[in-house]
Amino acid sequence: MAGGAKVTVYDGKASVGRKFLVAGRGGLNLTHTEARERFVSRYSGGKDAGALWNSLLDDFNSEALRVWAKELGVETFVATTGRVYPKEMKAAPLLRRWVQRLRASGVEFTMGHRWAGLKTGARWQVEFLVAGEKKVCEADAVVMALGGGTWPETGSDGGWVSVFEKMGIAVAPLVASNCGWEVGWADAVLAEAEGKPLKNITIRAGETVASGELMVTRYGLEGGAIYQLGPTLREMKDPEIVIDFKPTHTVEQLVKKLGSCQQNYLGEARARWRLGEAAMAILGNQDGASLVKSAEQLARVVKGCVVKLKGPRPLAEAISSAGGVSWSELDDSLMLKRCPGVFLAGEMIDWDAPTGGYLIQGCFATGTRAGEGARKYVGAAGE
Repeated sequence: MAGGAKVTVYDGKASVGRKFLVAGRGGLNLTHTEARERFVSRYSGGKDAGALWNSLLDDFNSEALRVWAKELGVETFVATTGRVYPKEMKAAPLLRRWVQRLRASGVEFTMGHRWAGLKTGARWQVEFLVAGEKKVCEADAVVMALGGGTWPETGSDGGWVSVFEKMGIAVAPLVASNCGWEVGWADAVLAEAEGKPLKNITIRAGETVASGELMVTRYGLEGGAIYQLGPTLREMKDPEIVIDFKPTHTVEQLVKKLGSCQQNYLGEARARWRLGEAAMAILGNQDGASLVKSAEQLARVVKGCVVKLKGPRPLAEAISSAGGVSWSELDDSLMLKRCPGVFLAGEMIDWDAPTGGYLIQGCFATGTRAGEGARKYVGAAGE
């Protein structure tokens, strides 16, 4: 190992990288190729999020992630969306080669060790629970990447939060991000729309706008478009979205397409405006839908359909979580200020990003910063 340091990876589960494998179920979207300015804007978290994430991505950007994968023998490709995937569209081969290289470089892996606490001394006393029994291991530096509160079956259950709070470390509550939102659908809507998509739409929450698709579910709405609005929706006292079912058309253009229609406006619009089954179900059950008296009135509803939300789905169901250790608790190397030699990475820190490669990229970028910080810390202590 660099500088002669011994590195041991402890994991509470029986095998390493379980959450990484879960991420691979959808093909393992590693990162994104969009321009840096737009890329950075995807992240929230930190006093000056733009400068912070610019700095973190300077350490490890999207191209560096692709080079890293290639060095492991895993070729990547860029989809038409700009998202980057392994050509095999699987996480297991990449994880396997990653672990093999780490083992070859001297890294040891110790499974079945669930982190339980830290104590100071001449060296850090790291406490674990092993088969229900407490075990203490010593370390000169510690990098913690215990995840947020999603996919608890992988070990990422947020159990560390209470321990940190007892240590006096400020932690923002873990909340669901990139998740579905609940809607009180009428039975008539579900009968026609459940399991069906809303395609090529634009949705707005406050001043935040997102485009893409949604899926109507029994409990509400799922899909990338609403995931992007999560941070804005969480700040709203009474969350709601406004759907534009025909974002490429103006009100005037839609009215023109209805021609001389003077009755059954919604029925005529289905074919002429090419509205899908889910859109028709939602529009037909809007308050006042039966009172539409003109093509223009209907066009305005189609381009500004308000859907009130009850709240996000449970944290355990979310793709990722927001919240975590406050940035004010960390220095530039992601070391806990009150625990010199202890570094944090990934979703333990209070940041958020949408799906599309930004989550994994963010974990790699913070992991790179924390790992380098630990290496320098141990090196300085040994001088």
